[in-house]
Amino acid sequence: MSAPRRHVQVAIVGAGPAGLVLAHVLHRAGVSVEVRERSSRAEVEQQARAGLIEHRVVEYLRDHGLADRLLAEGGRHEWCEFMCLGERIHIPYGDLSGGAGHWVYPQQFLVRDLIASFEEAGGVLRFDCPVLDVDTTGDRPRVRCQDDVLEADHVVGCDGPRSTVARSFPAGMDGAVERRYPYDWLTVLAEVDRPVDGIRYALHEAGFAGMMPRTPRLARFYLQVPPDADLADWPEARIREQLSLRLRLRPEAGDPRLGRLTEVGMLRLRGRVRDHVHTGRLLLAGDAAHVLTPSGAKGLNLAVADVADLADSLLRYHRDGDEDTLAGYERRRHRDAWAAQEFSDRLLEVLHLPPGNAAESAFGLRLRRERLARLSTPGPEAETFARTYGGAGRLRPAPRPGE
Repeated sequence: MSAPRRHVQVAIVGAGPAGLVLAHVLHRAGVSVEVRERSSRAEVEQQARAGLIEHRVVEYLRDHGLADRLLAEGGRHEWCEFMCLGERIHIPYGDLSGGAGHWVYPQQFLVRDLIASFEEAGGVLRFDCPVLDVDTTGDRPRVRCQDDVLEADHVVGCDGPRSTVARSFPAGMDGAVERRYPYDWLTVLAEVDRPVDGIRYALHEAGFAGMMPRTPRLARFYLQVPPDADLADWPEARIREQLSLRLRLRPEAGDPRLGRLTEVGMLRLRGRVRDHVHTGRLLLAGDAAHVLTPSGAKGLNLAVADVADLADSLLRYHRDGDEDTLAGYERRRHRDAWAAQEFSDRLLEVLHLPPGNAAESAFGLRLRRERLARLSTPGPEAETFARTYGGAGRLRPAPRPGE
């Protein structure tokens, strides 16, 4: 017996921030949409990832009624600091950019909000429902799951780097441009006895370290490690020692004291942009289209920028019959993806010393100190950095019903 088939205008694969934001905007504009997610609801709602949301993304979420809890419970941050050669270089990127700061709100909190809001609005979202394949042999693509089939005018893959939708692209359209960086980051989520009051990047001869705010009692930490390092070589005592050394943590001077390490992992640093994110009636967004390092906190924000563009394009198509805007989606997203990759890469270059002897490290640290000093002083270079880092400007607007 074949699985029942239904028709929707847009089928979305993946219930991360990208898929959920797109589903909200389309659903509220009257486009029939359903979401399929391979993981359980608990897994999706508990996965701790990004936590810095750009100015332009928050404004977009606010415009669509999706930021109430974020604005009520999140924290506003408008400065970061770089530690280099014992100095703290303070960069007030909110002031330098004319107000483009971040909101600190963990990704899993945002996902919970979006799921609850989508369900309250009557949206259809199925968890524990992996997509087996996307059949493109008919007039419309069919999303095939274990017990149902969705026929759709468009299928959007928001299902991560191993996207099932991307695997359905024709042969010759499945390539990507990639970079594997010559270092990795050990990632730590730790309890802290006081809130982290700002983003701290530490440049050190022993390697980069970072400290990022998450909640009043949790913080995200990063440690540079050799490429393909084994997590087993990093016991808790070594992690604590290196964080304290590189970040110069001094609780007596106001720095947080680390408590329990709630999560420790290894992040293999890669950059990746797919050659094609649109073919026929299939489209990709978020990590299915591109993968960025955490440097500069662009991953989540670029994903929402993708679906802001895509929501606008799909609404124009379904409401007005405008095919030209949708046809330009790939060109626009490639342009923005490469801009984000370039910013992330440039920041990585500042944060990491090339391998070498002590004299070369000392020279490299002094060069970086001078570069960072320019970013902290008002001027074109500092303002450009600040606007890009904080996400100044507006995302592509989505037409509202009746407009």
